[in-house]
Amino acid sequence: MTHPFHPRHGCRYELLTVRQTWGEYRVFFYDEQGALKAVPASWTDVGEVDAFVSVAGGRAHFRPADLVQLVTLVARLREQDNGDQGE
Repeated sequence: MTHPFHPRHGCRYELLTVRQTWGEYRVFFYDEQGALKAVPASWTDVGEVDAFVSVAGGRAHFRPADLVQLVTLVARLREQDNGDQGE
């Protein structure tokens, strides 16, 4: 697991398969208790290395594309909140 904020960061698991589900590639593996787990492939060392992550070399905590998505989500939540208060 390579995602820096994931609780299993640094843990290694045996790869079962990689499938496209929920609009993204996900890695499937069994955890320590034998439960089937799946995480986005981008959170692992499976597949291609993200170009921004590679160039940033650990100096940036967030990718620009992820920050843009976050801003969009926050704006949408604020609009919903303002709509609820107006009733």
